[in-house]
Parts: sequence; C-alpha cells; structure tokens
Amino acid sequence: MTTSTKKYFWNIVIIVAVTVVAWYFSVCYNFTDIIDTIAKMNFLSLLFILAWGLGINVVIGLGYKLLGGVYKKDYSLKEGVIVAFVGTFFAGITPSSTGGQFGQAYVLKKQGISYADGASLLWADFVIYQTTLMIYVTVFFILRFTHYVNLNGWFWIVAAGYLVNLVVIVALYTVALFPNFYTRLCEKVFHYLGKIKWFQHLEEKAENWVRQVSNFTKQTKVLSQNKKLILSMVLINLARLTLYFALPFVVAMALGLKLHSSQFFDTLALASFVVMANSFVPLPGATGGTEMFFTMLFQHMFGRLTGAVLLLWRFSSYYIPVIVGAIVFTVFKNHEDALEEREAKAKLQADSTDQGLNSAKIINSSQTPPIKDQNLLRDSSKE
Repeated sequence: MTTSTKKYFWNIVIIVAVTVVAWYFSVCYNFTDIIDTIAKMNFLSLLFILAWGLGINVVIGLGYKLLGGVYKKDYSLKEGVIVAFVGTFFAGITPSSTGGQFGQAYVLKKQGISYADGASLLWADFVIYQTTLMIYVTVFFILRFTHYVNLNGWFWIVAAGYLVNLVVIVALYTVALFPNFYTRLCEKVFHYLGKIKWFQHLEEKAENWVRQVSNFTKQTKVLSQNKKLILSMVLINLARLTLYFALPFVVAMALGLKLHSSQFFDTLALASFVVMANSFVPLPGATGGTEMFFTMLFQHMFGRLTGAVLLLWRFSSYYIPVIVGAIVFTVFKNHEDALEEREAKAKLQADSTDQGLNSAKIINSSQTPPIKDQNLLRDSSKE
C-alpha cells in the first residue's frame, strides 16, 4: 500500500468513525421514529431524493464543460461530469477538501488539457463559485441573520464562518488586482522564514508561489474579458447552490412534514449557514461538524424528525456522490491505463516491425551483389 493510499484509507476510517459518533448523538433520542418514518416513504420518492446529489454533480459538470471548451473545442458534457464526480470524491475524503483539485487536474490532463491550463480552469471555477456563494449567502445574512441569531446562541459561529469565507474571496481578488504587492510580500515572508533552520527549500516554494500568483493574475484577466462565459458560470453556480440548499426542504416534504411554502426560503438560508459554519471543520467532508450544525440550525423547523431529514440529506448530498465519484475515478483510471498500455504495445510492435524491416534491408543489400558484379557473373556463365 502506497503512502497516498494509506492516507486516503485513514481519512475514510476517520470519516466513518466521526460519522457514527455524530449520527449517534443526532438520532439516538428517537432512532425508532426516524427509521419508521423513512421506511414509510414512497420508494420512488426515496430514490429521487438519493439521486438529487448526483444531479447536482451533473450541473457542476456542465460548468466544467463550458470552462473546458475554452482550452479544448470539442470538450464534452460527459468529460465535465467526470471531472465533477472525481472532484467530489477527492474533496470528500481529504481534510478541508484539499485533494479535489489535484484529482481533477489529473483527469483534465488525461482528457487533453495540460496541467497549466487545467490549473487555470480550476482556479476560474473556484473564484466564480466562491463569489457566487458569498453573494448568495450575503443576501440571506441581510434578510434573516437578525431573526436566527435571536433563536440560537450558537449562530455566531455562522457569522465567524461567513467572515472567513469573505476574507478568502477578498484575498483572491486583491491578488488579481495587486499581484506585485503579494509577490513582494511573499519574498519578504520567505526571506525571514529562511533564517529559521526548521524551514527548508524555501526558494523553491517562493518561486512556486510567484508562479502561481502570476498565472492566476493572467488567467483572471483573460477570464474577465469573456463576459458571456462568466454570466453562464454564475447562473450554473446559482442553480448548483439552490439545488443543494433546497434539498432539506424536499426531503422534509417527502417525509410528510407539513411545511409552509414560505419556509422554503428559510431552508435555503439555513442550509447556506451550515456551509458557512463548516469553515471551522477541517475533517474530510466536514464530517461531524455538518451533522452538528445541521441539527442545531434546523431543529426548530423539523422538530423530532430533524434526524431523519439529516440522514437522507447527508446521504444524498455527500455519501452517495462520493461513492459514485470513487467508481467514476476507478473506471476512468482503468480505462486510461488500459489505453496507454495498448498504445505502448502498439508502439513497441511498430518499432519492432521497423527494426525488422531495416534488418531485412541490410541483409538483402549485403547478399545481393552490385549490378556490375552481376553482369560479370552473367558474362562468365555464358563463356
């Protein structure tokens, strides 16, 4: 087992362990009611809910299709959906979703988009998504924050998470607007860190940072000129976020909870606040924190069936997409490995054939006398 495989294995073990603990505290007080309620659901409704998260990934894949088309004209929706599911898988099993883009860069390279262009594509997707998310959540903060902060004393965690995400998006835009400032700041920071013996290879890291900032700035300027693409990506991300935030409402309705249509807006707000609060949960998939914050924020709306809604929502939005993402990545990698193996064999066979032909030519040329010698032999035979 390789080091990376061991790391992913232990990440999965952590996910399972923390999930079991989180679910125990979320559903133990009325576990029987939760199971009975889910068992009474219409089977087609259950399938629809569990497939909802897969639909979200298809929408994400549509965004990758548009961005991929900038670097590869015939980039298809199927390729974009593969990138989406692979990103969901690796982001879901790595702390703070740090592994998602590495897995996606690998897939993009295999699909014919270079690592440099792939990194630019993923940067563009992240910036547009983060910007859309913050606009989306800001609207809810303005309209509903005061109401919810009075209902729950822990709601200030959501506000702190909002500030963290706001700092991230502001930093991204200031990097794009003032790259020279960040470059000089980086050089100074690495210069002072270089005086500490614990830090090594700082020059290489500094060069990599400067290269990343330069590439990010360049791609941001290129992207900013394509207004139609930006608008399309914003709309796709709005659809993606709305589908994700609306899922608890759909689950609750399918479970038979009597909700008023006006509570749909509250569901969108609370689900977005769960995302903000998860900024402080570094575990893979924000496991544990997601269950805790969901229960804390939705308890007053879903009551005794909050655990049932949480269970189905979490399976649909996280566990099933991660499992499908693992399958998609495995199938994709096996296909690419088999293709490379066939190409390698074909190349080896072609080289062997060429070598054989060259050898035959050499042998024939060495055995066949020159034309003049052949004429002499012919004349001597006549005599």
